[in-house]
Amino acid sequence: MTAASPPTPFTPAQIRECVQAILSAESLPPIVQAGHPVLRQEAALFDGQISPGELEQLIAVMRRVMHEAPGVGLAAPQLGIPLQVAVLEDQYDVDPEAAALRHRSPLDFLAILNPRYSPVGDQTAAFFEGCLSLSGLQAVVVRHERVLLQFQTPEGLGSQREFEGWQARIVQHETDHLHGTLYVDRAELRSLSGNAEYAAHWAEPGIGKARAALGFLP
Repeated sequence: MTAASPPTPFTPAQIRECVQAILSAESLPPIVQAGHPVLRQEAALFDGQISPGELEQLIAVMRRVMHEAPGVGLAAPQLGIPLQVAVLEDQYDVDPEAAALRHRSPLDFLAILNPRYSPVGDQTAAFFEGCLSLSGLQAVVVRHERVLLQFQTPEGLGSQREFEGWQARIVQHETDHLHGTLYVDRAELRSLSGNAEYAAHWAEPGIGKARAALGFLP
């Protein structure tokens, strides 16, 4: 169980100023890295702190940052904004064997506000994952294989949707960001690997080889 994250100290006015500064910049904002306090705070529920037009622009900027990184998800706190907004999209070509084992299928672009997830069933899956806010590292995380996501759309409508496999992993990872939780909080720390070491030793569809050699999940 992870520790409870403190609420963001930002006021609605400060959140608005933060968003407006990013929207007025001439370049894309950087992705903040682990150690920045915003990544360890409970982000504020979206409640009209910015206008519908600003929200639309923010989502567009987040999508561009995600694509440029590249990644399959990005949460507003990763841009230094303590607001419960995240974007998800997975359209990358993946080795068919890896895709089958990981239950990975394309995920169309989705923007979510104020999300919460709950497991559907008790099945879990363990795979390596990384994070744009912990550059250069990967670790194995055991996550729910299927989840029910409850969220608001950018238009303000309540919605819910089930996800499974790799899509469920993305949903859990990004929703966790909005509550001050990083994937390393849930990871098997003996599996923690730099990208170069991962590529040299553990870049295979499953985790069996790494599990045996690094001594995690006995």
